[in-house]
Parts: sequence; C-alpha cells; structure tokens
Amino acid sequence: MKAVIMAGGRGTRIAAVRADIPKPMIPVCGKPILEWQIECLARQGITELILVIGHLGEAITDYLGDGSRFGVSIRYLTEREPLGTAGALYLLKDDLREDFLLLNGDLIFDVDISRLLARHREAGGLATILTHPNDHPYDSGLIEADEGGRVLRWLHKEDVRGDHKNRVNAGIHLLSPAILTRLRELKRTDLDREILRPLIEEGELYVYDSPEYIKDMGTPERLHEVEEDIRRGIVARKNLKNKQRAVFFDRDGTLNRYIGFLRRPEELVLTSRAIEAVRRANRAGYLAILVTNQPVIARGEVTHEELSAIHNRLETLLGEGGAYLDDIFYCPHHPDKGFPGERPEYKIDCTCRKPRPGLLLAAAEKYNIDLRESYMVGDSESDRQAGLAAGCHVCLWERE
Repeated sequence: MKAVIMAGGRGTRIAAVRADIPKPMIPVCGKPILEWQIECLARQGITELILVIGHLGEAITDYLGDGSRFGVSIRYLTEREPLGTAGALYLLKDDLREDFLLLNGDLIFDVDISRLLARHREAGGLATILTHPNDHPYDSGLIEADEGGRVLRWLHKEDVRGDHKNRVNAGIHLLSPAILTRLRELKRTDLDREILRPLIEEGELYVYDSPEYIKDMGTPERLHEVEEDIRRGIVARKNLKNKQRAVFFDRDGTLNRYIGFLRRPEELVLTSRAIEAVRRANRAGYLAILVTNQPVIARGEVTHEELSAIHNRLETLLGEGGAYLDDIFYCPHHPDKGFPGERPEYKIDCTCRKPRPGLLLAAAEKYNIDLRESYMVGDSESDRQAGLAAGCHVCLWERE
C-alpha cells in the first residue's frame, strides 16, 4: 500500500517556532515531523511514499532524499502553486491504482494501520477517515456516524452545533482509487469540503474510530505537549498493538451528579471533580472509558437514541473543559420483570450489568487493555465489585 503525505503547508500559526522551514520539517524531540511519520509507516511495511511539497520544499528533499536511509522509497510531487488539501491528487491518478493512505504532513501519530485497513475493507466505502476524541472539540470539525460507522454529518468549525459526540477527523484517511475520478481538473481543491463531505449523501464515507495517539502541530502549545508525550513514552505506548491502560469511569454519581434515573440531556450536570479526573487520565496516557448501567432502556423510559443524546451532552461538557472519553460502554438490561412500559427483550440476567465485569471485559477485548494495570472509578459497591472482578485497581469517591 502506498502513502501520500501532504507536506506543502506553510503553517502560519506555528511559524513562531520556525519560519524558515516548511511545517512538516519542524523538529520534534530532535527529528522533523515527517521523519516521525515515515518511521511509523516503515515499521508497518508501508514503504512506498509520495510527498506533495510546495512552500520551501527543498528543505524536505534535501533532508529525506530518496528515503533509502529511512528504509523507504520516496518520490516527490511539487506544487508550482498551492492546490489545497487535495488538488495535487489529480496528478497521481496513474500512480494510485489500489487503496492508499492520505496523511496530513503536520501530524505526530503512532497508529496500528492494519486495523484501519481492515475497517476500510469491511465497510466497503470509497473512503474511511480515522476519527478520534480530542481536548479541543469546540474548535474542531465534528464527525457524526451511525452504529455501523457510516458518516451521517460533518460539522465544520463554522457550523452551528449543539451537543455532539467528541469525534474529529484526525487527518489520516484510507481512500479507494475510485475516489480520484472526482478530480476532473487540476485546480485548488479542499479534501474535506469538496471530496469527502459529498460522499455522505451517497453512503460512501465511513469512520474508523481510534483512541491511539494523533496530534497536529497547529500551535506552539501543541508542539510542546507532543514533545512531553514523546519523552514520557505515551505516543508509542498508545498504539493498539501494545497493551493499553485504562481508567474506567462510572457515570451517575461519578462524572455527573446523581439524581436517580436520568432521562433527559438537560438533567445532566457534571460533578465538580469530573473534568479534572478525566483530563488527568487523558494526560497520563490512559484510556478514559465510561462504563454505566442504564436500566432506563429496559424500563422503556429512554431509547438508545435518547441515551446517545444524553451522552453527547456529557461529552460536550467534558470537551469544554479540555477532557474527553475514548469510548462509552453501557448495559441496557435489568433482570426484574413485570413493570408497565418495560421492554421484554432487555429484561434478562446479563453478564454486562455491574457488579458483573462484562462492560470492562468488552472494552479490554476491543482495545487490548491490561486490566491489571487499569482502574475502576465509581461511587457504589457495584462499581467496586465490577472492578475487582475484572482484575482492576478500584477507586471509590463520595457522591456530591
């Protein structure tokens, strides 16, 4: 599989760090961003690279050469004038005959590409974009997908938005060569707005959602954060090929104030410690995963869609404070039967309802989590028992 790296950006916001080199050549812990990218790709057998260069492009060619000293083969496409985030692909139609990676050149990442490829082939769409939560969703484009991963909406920063799941486009795409037929002439083209977003109505755009490490170098502050994360080993450790560590959070009484059965988004109010607790897990390189019993489904009081709206509210409030959840697992069941309006299909004695550990075990299976190095944080005895049954450390706190 070939990879195309868009490395021609000027990086106006990061120019205060180095204005004399292109953005993808800014050094991070002693190596240019592009070198970090190439090393990650080469480790996974992706060695045929095409770099689209422009502004100060000679700094890239002089440093990387033909790629042989990095174990890859590099060819270059030089933009004589800026062609946006996709225009140069018009010139690569003859080179890209199979599914290919398209990467933004300003990212530090360590991602298991095989999982992305498997998801792309399973979905069968023209494009699969890697999405992830981040700590600044309020100024990022948000992606909304259905349970099967098909994209339903794409909200850009300027679009009006309410409560939404914290999932943003990470800048890593797996594309079918058929998508190149959408480029009918050589001109400046915006990948997101002109190529990918129109695929939504056709049902041809999918997401692969991942908690792995991906961060853009848009500002000096983010550059500093990445360097700290590299030094602490967080970047490499979060590749899903490696065993992960997680903090499992209960919801009612832990992240939001306990009010009994919570049925509407407007009833959700964060506890005073929620943002800081989740943010600390994020910054320490732990996955932050919500595990919650939601018998309101079995009781017939809340639908799955309404529960999603409640969780969107939770993610929005956390995001406003710079914190994020990597995933949400909930149990919709309840064993007691015989109540008006109940949904019989959910009135079962399941293995996922806490104090049983099913939710934690499902998360561990999905994300390769070492439960012995993970924590369960909750406010009840059922949380404590679920954590212990899964083999986790347990932290209990008092309800507010």
